Amino acid sequence: MMRSLYSGISGLKVHQTKMDVIGNNISNVNTVGFRASTVNFTDVFYQTTQNASGPNANTGAAGTNAVQIGLGANVASIAVDLSGTGATQRTDRGMDIMINGDAFLIVESNGNTYFTKSGALDIDANGTLYCTTNGANVLGWGVDANGDIRKDAASSLNLMGGENAYSDPNATTDVTLSGNVDSKDTLLTYSADGAGYPIAVSFYDNVGNLYSAKLNLMKSNENTESDFSVRVSDILGPDGKSILSRWDDASSTYVSTNQAFAFGGVEIGADAYTVNPTTGEITITGITEWPQLSFNTKTGAFETVTAVGDTASEDAVNKKLNFSIVNATSDDGSDGLLKSFPDSGVDIDFSDLTNYASNGASSVKPTRGSSDGTGAGNMAGTLNGFSIQTDGKIYGVYSNGDKKLMGQIAVATFANPSGLESVGKSMFAATLNSGDFDGIGIDISEVGSFSIGALEMSDVDLSTEFTNMITTQRGFQANSRVITTSDTMLEELVNLKR
Repeated sequence: MMRSLYSGISGLKVHQTKMDVIGNNISNVNTVGFRASTVNFTDVFYQTTQNASGPNANTGAAGTNAVQIGLGANVASIAVDLSGTGATQRTDRGMDIMINGDAFLIVESNGNTYFTKSGALDIDANGTLYCTTNGANVLGWGVDANGDIRKDAASSLNLMGGENAYSDPNATTDVTLSGNVDSKDTLLTYSADGAGYPIAVSFYDNVGNLYSAKLNLMKSNENTESDFSVRVSDILGPDGKSILSRWDDASSTYVSTNQAFAFGGVEIGADAYTVNPTTGEITITGITEWPQLSFNTKTGAFETVTAVGDTASEDAVNKKLNFSIVNATSDDGSDGLLKSFPDSGVDIDFSDLTNYASNGASSVKPTRGSSDGTGAGNMAGTLNGFSIQTDGKIYGVYSNGDKKLMGQIAVATFANPSGLESVGKSMFAATLNSGDFDGIGIDISEVGSFSIGALEMSDVDLSTEFTNMITTQRGFQANSRVITTSDTMLEELVNLKR
């Protein structure tokens, strides 16, 4: 009689445990990356009142089964399925990522390494990438001196420290001119002292200063419609003023800086230009021959641009002229102004120009960079934000439009992910049954990818949990009835003496 009481008690205990698990599942129905737990029961402690016997051929007696009385139930396991990927919750936030694949983010908290499915990431005050769900640092790989990912031991990703706070400036090495040079344009009319059609070509030097070379086009002679001379009239500094002249306090006039430059085979020294002492304007008078731009007289297509002293080859079209600045010594004994200008100069590509008749107005647009987008140069930039790619690589986005690779998020996989031990805050620790973490991690591309602007939702199914709640409640109720019924029977037994 007493056995049923203790069986009922064990039934109450296991159903209480199952209800605890259900309650935890439901409470985490909206927890990012949460995986629901399931409870399995097992029967235990059988008392055998009669052992089993086999058939007896001599006596003809049949075999008998063992007679056993069970003594209740225990919790066999509380299992969590951590494999695969849960449902997607779209957030459109660039720092939110979801793992598509059987892997975990690697995080570090209080010196210990853990693993999580939560990809709600952000940058802390020290510039370190961390998981907002648990406040743990996200681990990954940094970059080497060449800017490539260095896949050594996974460590915290500091994205805002040191040189990551800024983007280096780059000098402009190429400029492309595109558009139409209309021979009907009166600005192109040949004149010994004419200004010509103006083109302002801008470029960055090695330290990010923006300069501008003032070019102009003019017909080579009075009789041509498709041949033009290409000239330089001035060079403007970052302040918009000519770098070829400066204000002299002693004489209260503008004087030459002695700055020399070269364009398309033409060397323009200080003796080749004059400075207006009142306005500081530059007039180049000492050059008699300039580079020539030619178009096909029949089609108006670009034909060639030749530097002074060069002859256009039939085998290779000349497309570019080089503009460079000489680091001369100025008249006050100081070094030239543009020490930071690249030694190779700037190549100006004319091959995208045409010579079509139009409305009598030329339209030439200069663009920094070559036709394939390289060589544009840029000023120094400050860090504006971050961009995470589907392969986990993190790029810094800078105010000058530059992008810099800063690191890559590493992930970990386990032979038995369900063997991981939950430590709270959506974090798991490796155990003997899950397999070890090698300290390095793997690239997410080996097992899947990241979804950016999304998070993995909790896999709690409320319909399943409510159904389990009903069966658990009924199981608890039935076990309580076993106890009350056993008590009633004991009461009847005690009353036999009356």
